[in-house]
Amino acid sequence: MSKTARFDDRVDTDPELSSGETLALLMRSLKFIGRVRVLFFYKVLFASVAILPPLILPWILKIIVDQVILQQPFQLEEVPFPPFMMPFIHLIMDMSPTGIMLSTTLLSFALLFIFGLRASGQFADLPQGHDAATQSEQAISSGSSEASGLWGTIEVLLTVRMTQRLANSLRTTLMGRLSRLEMTTLDDQRIGDSVYRVMYDAPMLPDICYKLTIAPLLLLISSALAVYIMQYSYGRVTPEIVWVATCLIPVTLLLTLPLSRIARRLHQTSRAAGAASVNSMEEGMDNIAAVQALGAMQKETERFNTKSEEAFRRHRHTVLLDAAITVIAYATITCGGVLAFILITDEVIEGVLTPGDYTAMIGILMTLMYAARSIGLYWIELQKNVAAVRRVFFFIDFTSELDRAQTPITVPQRGVYFDQVSFSYPDGRQALENVNLELPVGELVAVVGPTGAGKTTLAYMLPGYLRPSSGQIRFDDQDLSQAAVADIRDQVTYVFQEHMLLTGTIRDNLLLAKPDASEADMLEACRVAGALEFIEALPAGLDAPLGKGGNTLSVGQKQRLSIARGIVRDTPILVMDEPTAALDPRTENALVEALRETTRNRLVVVIAHRLSTIREADRIIFLDNGQVADVGDHESLMARADSLYRRYVELQAS
Repeated sequence: MSKTARFDDRVDTDPELSSGETLALLMRSLKFIGRVRVLFFYKVLFASVAILPPLILPWILKIIVDQVILQQPFQLEEVPFPPFMMPFIHLIMDMSPTGIMLSTTLLSFALLFIFGLRASGQFADLPQGHDAATQSEQAISSGSSEASGLWGTIEVLLTVRMTQRLANSLRTTLMGRLSRLEMTTLDDQRIGDSVYRVMYDAPMLPDICYKLTIAPLLLLISSALAVYIMQYSYGRVTPEIVWVATCLIPVTLLLTLPLSRIARRLHQTSRAAGAASVNSMEEGMDNIAAVQALGAMQKETERFNTKSEEAFRRHRHTVLLDAAITVIAYATITCGGVLAFILITDEVIEGVLTPGDYTAMIGILMTLMYAARSIGLYWIELQKNVAAVRRVFFFIDFTSELDRAQTPITVPQRGVYFDQVSFSYPDGRQALENVNLELPVGELVAVVGPTGAGKTTLAYMLPGYLRPSSGQIRFDDQDLSQAAVADIRDQVTYVFQEHMLLTGTIRDNLLLAKPDASEADMLEACRVAGALEFIEALPAGLDAPLGKGGNTLSVGQKQRLSIARGIVRDTPILVMDEPTAALDPRTENALVEALRETTRNRLVVVIAHRLSTIREADRIIFLDNGQVADVGDHESLMARADSLYRRYVELQAS
């Protein structure tokens, strides 16, 4: 059993990532920044400037302690101020303590208004949930800044905008690929899993982009500046403290790095379990009528509860790992911080450093401790997001209709031709074998045969839902294996046996097939399909609202509206799967007669079991065990004693 089989993954069954694959995914994610390059430039600019206020604050405190409270003169030779402070020092060095205090206060208020004078920054995050799905919901509109105040507010709004654009770009790309998956893949891929990947996995991309670019850039710059300032001002006086502070970052990173593989695995499993709970809910609600009819409401609730509890349990595993890693990171920086604190305190007691130096060094040390903690957790945090984007890129890369040849084709004038066509499903079942057929334009063709004979498989090949395992299908002389899928679909309309109506109005459903259809076109299609009678009886007519899946209509009405939607599209080829199954004899006869009218300039292919529909066809194709057993009209086939079609009809009549 695959590692994710228990979580309903039937297509994506090998989620393990090596370090090399992880790096490749990270680099691929990084390319999405090109789609928001202008916003990214401004984000880097704002974030870079926001580094400076936390570096200024310790020196303001030093001035207040040494020059205002203790009223000591500036001693620039023993402990020099960093270069960026010198313009301000020269401005206030000849002032009285009161003047110095007033000047530092004005500077503080200016920084407070612009930057907030806080290293803790500003965030636009909503409260986090307790599983990957709810956390992803918040991530799609998150933004942050190392500053607060006016500068931080602008940066946060800028970041939120960029986050939304990045996330929407990826999930729109994923949705486009999922909607073009091969039919055989769609049969195995759960809808809930696809929803989870689009809505909850894709939003994790922006955080990867930030962590690969802005986050390390800011951490390295702020750390380098902090170490430089400490070395510049105190390297000659207390070199041992500088070394302790500098070692905090690499030591923390080395201690947490080995846990990255475990983090990837746990977060991948957590997301797979979350997708399984969405699958359970989607399947239960989509089939709610059957659930209620069978009295299985409690069983479905228990099934969802089991999946949901498993998702939360898997998420708790990630929380425990995060807690362990956080403890390691904080323990490391705490030990280093305590050692540095002791050394600084000893130097102050011995008179090597002033009380103001104490405040300055502690402030710089706090900056380095924050950087050490962030860098220590940096690679581990990336693993959470890699687990998500791996699931997204899996289906972006998966074979779809878009990967087929894209040669344009024209409208078929003569017909559709099958030459030695065979088809086998991925599980090895052979559905068709050496099929040779001619389906002329201008005919009503009925495809007939027992259950499992290959009727639907053959019909699926006309719009290109399935491609032959061997052989060739042609529109006139145009090989469909080289044709663009969009061009094929422009020529073929498929009306499924299941009534796939959308929630909305009747007009909305008809316009789905042909957005520029006139009202006259829609009414004519409804007339041909036998739907006009019940539509005109509705108070709102074409604007009558439908319930979920059209459930405010009867089964027969839904079938007629589905047929009308197919007819209004007005393509050269119309394929219908059991179009008369839910119709009464009068409506069926009217529909078949109307369909014969539409064959003047098109090919109409009908999969049918009802003899009253079949016998009206110009051409009957009888399939048996995936092979063409009989071809002809009703009378000619019934006249043959060895006809399998005749035997089939006689069995139906008996």
